[in-house]
Amino acid sequence: MSSQQDSSSAQVDQDQALETQEWLEALEAVVDREGPDRAHEILEKLVDLARRSGAHIPFSPNTAYVNTIPPGLEPPHPGNLEIEERIRSFIRWNAMAMVVRANRETPPDGGGLGGHIASFASLATMIGCGQNHFWHAETEDHGGDMVFFQGHSSPGVYARAFMEGRLTEDQMDNFRQEVDGHGLPSYPHPKLMPEFWQFPTVSMGLGPLMAIYQARFLKYLHARGIADTSGRKVWVFLGDGEMDEPESLGAIGLAAREKLDNLIFIVNCNLQRLDGPVRGNGKIIQELEGTFRGAGWNVLKLIWGGYWDPLLARDKEGILRRVMEETIDGEYQAYKANDGAYVREHFFGKHPKLLEMVSRMSDDDIWRLNRGGHDPNKVFAAFDAASKHEGQPTVILAKTIKGYGMGHVGQAKNPSHQQKSLDLDAVREFRDRFNIPVADDKLEELPYYVPAEDSPVMKYLHERRKALGGYLPKRRQRADEQLVVPSLEAFKAILEPTAEGREISTTQAFVRFLNQLLRDKQVGPRVVPILADESRTFGMEGLFRQIGIYAPEGQKYTPVDKDQVMYYRETADGQLLQEGINEQGAFSSWIAAATSYSNSNRIMIPFFIYYSMFGFQRFGDLAWAAGDMKARGFVLGGTAGRTTLNGEGLQHEDGHSHIQSSLIPNCISYDPTFAHEVAVILQSGLKRMVENQEDVYFYVTLMNENYAQPGLVDGDQEGILRGMYKFKSVGEGNDLRVQLMGSGTILREVIAAQELLEKDWNIGSDVWSVTSFTELRRNGLDCERFALLNPEASDAPVAYVTEKLNGTQGPIVVSTDYVKSFGDQIRPFVPAGRTLKVLGTDGFGRSDFRSKLREHFEVNRHFVVLAALRGLAEEGKLPMSKVSEAIAKYGINPNKANPQYA
Repeated sequence: MSSQQDSSSAQVDQDQALETQEWLEALEAVVDREGPDRAHEILEKLVDLARRSGAHIPFSPNTAYVNTIPPGLEPPHPGNLEIEERIRSFIRWNAMAMVVRANRETPPDGGGLGGHIASFASLATMIGCGQNHFWHAETEDHGGDMVFFQGHSSPGVYARAFMEGRLTEDQMDNFRQEVDGHGLPSYPHPKLMPEFWQFPTVSMGLGPLMAIYQARFLKYLHARGIADTSGRKVWVFLGDGEMDEPESLGAIGLAAREKLDNLIFIVNCNLQRLDGPVRGNGKIIQELEGTFRGAGWNVLKLIWGGYWDPLLARDKEGILRRVMEETIDGEYQAYKANDGAYVREHFFGKHPKLLEMVSRMSDDDIWRLNRGGHDPNKVFAAFDAASKHEGQPTVILAKTIKGYGMGHVGQAKNPSHQQKSLDLDAVREFRDRFNIPVADDKLEELPYYVPAEDSPVMKYLHERRKALGGYLPKRRQRADEQLVVPSLEAFKAILEPTAEGREISTTQAFVRFLNQLLRDKQVGPRVVPILADESRTFGMEGLFRQIGIYAPEGQKYTPVDKDQVMYYRETADGQLLQEGINEQGAFSSWIAAATSYSNSNRIMIPFFIYYSMFGFQRFGDLAWAAGDMKARGFVLGGTAGRTTLNGEGLQHEDGHSHIQSSLIPNCISYDPTFAHEVAVILQSGLKRMVENQEDVYFYVTLMNENYAQPGLVDGDQEGILRGMYKFKSVGEGNDLRVQLMGSGTILREVIAAQELLEKDWNIGSDVWSVTSFTELRRNGLDCERFALLNPEASDAPVAYVTEKLNGTQGPIVVSTDYVKSFGDQIRPFVPAGRTLKVLGTDGFGRSDFRSKLREHFEVNRHFVVLAALRGLAEEGKLPMSKVSEAIAKYGINPNKANPQYA
């Protein structure tokens, strides 16, 4: 290349550099005069123009690895920073002391209590900021903010409540020791502290998912005019490791789509989970920024504390920012596990100009360089911006240190998540680090520390919460309002027999019940139907027109079925929640409605209906959490049973949900056969949960099989609710007699078997409709326990099953559309000496006609007869040859595959 070309090229480079500088200066001028939002608007228009002009500008959801809010835009902190720091220090000490004291004594069985110190240590500044300046308690003028505390941070929440006088020293000393009734649970559990915790946030992932739907339900209540929720926020603390749970990110799209600007996530990015770094080879903050920004969230990065500001201001060449960007999380974790000299060598030593930048700083100065989540000024700025943002949910990605302040034994160390014991040197280091006024000779005792009530610290602590309406967390146990539900007579049409030749399913009976309930002027508006894209499956599309589907922006299009009576109608004040193909999200919506009595002082009545197979095995963790939260409402498993949904096959046929629901103590489960049973059960549920405000929820299975409905016989109501009643008796004078029990659609096979037994074998029988094997078992266990603990009582209660079967004759045969263990629940309570045969649908489902499936699973009328004959033969009342005769008579193949393994 000639010297003339070199000169020309250099001139071009110089001109381009000058032009670039002019553009940058122009942008800086816009930022100075009109602010960053205006600058962002201009840049967006420039990028759009460039792309439309053919320029290739790849999309990037990431911004630089620095704080989103620059120092010049941070609002002044309104509090007393010195006092707030002292409050945090005392809370840190008491939280640590509580956990360590609980684990000092080894019980006789050798099992320790466990506990966590490190999670709260990284969160203390942020929780303190929320408590002092942002989180409103429920008052007459404010419905109260919802705060989902990170589960493992509970020691710090207890420690603050202890300072506030809301917990006693005895309770603190009984951390994780609850059996005697005065301890504190390991994590947030409303069931165990019903006046304290609002939300269970462990197991991990459930908090963020439930919080999104709680925020959406607040918007729903407001849109429907049921409650003014306009000033309320939902704050959610999450761990960066927790974000790996699919539930944590599974619904963030809905939050953005519905513009939930009442929702604020704070992801505690301490870079560490239980076993090691969260993203040792990457950068979790950058990854999460891309995920949330791509989903449409407002993202605030809170990475660096104020001690970094002068260094960043001097970083004119961008070297510091580049090194920050290139350094991975595994390295950042190591920096805070060591000391200032280590940081100087391994971080600033990555570039000679960085070493020069910190050459006048001591190792202590370098060690003092803080992370954003521990800087109260930066935290306040982020919380303030998040609380004022409109039109989007906000996520704050806050960089912190796991085990902050725990010194050489715990800070940023891999095992710190499970750190629950500190030796005396570590306790002393902790005390000195936070300047706790505990003397050396008292350290061994690990005393709690609370300043005098009239001290500036305590006055400030109480004044801040008084200004925000009261203390948090705090839970309401009952709604103030009193609703009266319709009487059973209001559902007369469902209680009566169907007309000649008319057949309906229990699903249809439920829909009729729901429609009748919606007409009630008092409770109708409180009904919340929830569906996961199955309205038409269950015959509920009529609700589209009747009550509308909730959609915050209404319906901006003309639906393709507008000319039909039951067209798809979305409306801003719609009553029905249509959640799409999303059972976990739908159940989270159900939880929000089912806990509205507590969280919003409004009684709501949620009905969530879904394919039963896609229920408890899919949202079982949430169903357990619903029990913890004392949820109230109806969960309805449609197309239930292994053989009812005949054409769909293995993944659609439910034979075990009742086993799963039975594990939840406050979930009341029923498997009704007839429409009148459905009506009695649902009306009873309304009475218990709405009128009496009882802390239970109902699981009811429904079938899509049509048949004639016999109607309610007066007097059967008690048996329906308690779990069984005699439905039909035949052959009263016969010498041989059996007891036949069934539930769901299989009860109809049992009734058919009754006819065969009388016609073909001259055997009489009683048919029992069992609406709840689960409730029968619970009742039996109650009676059994009473007898165990009161051995000499003369008035010991008798199990309901025992009471009803006493005085009857013959072996007992149970047949259901669920696994054998479902019907087998009553075995301990069958009268002594009686034979019990249980039929059930163990094994994988498959597609075929219902009759073929019931033959395959050996629960049809012929197998009921076979089991009855076998029972009589075992009792010596028939020759065993009669069983062989029945096998031949009904064409049963004794060599057929065992359905349990087929």
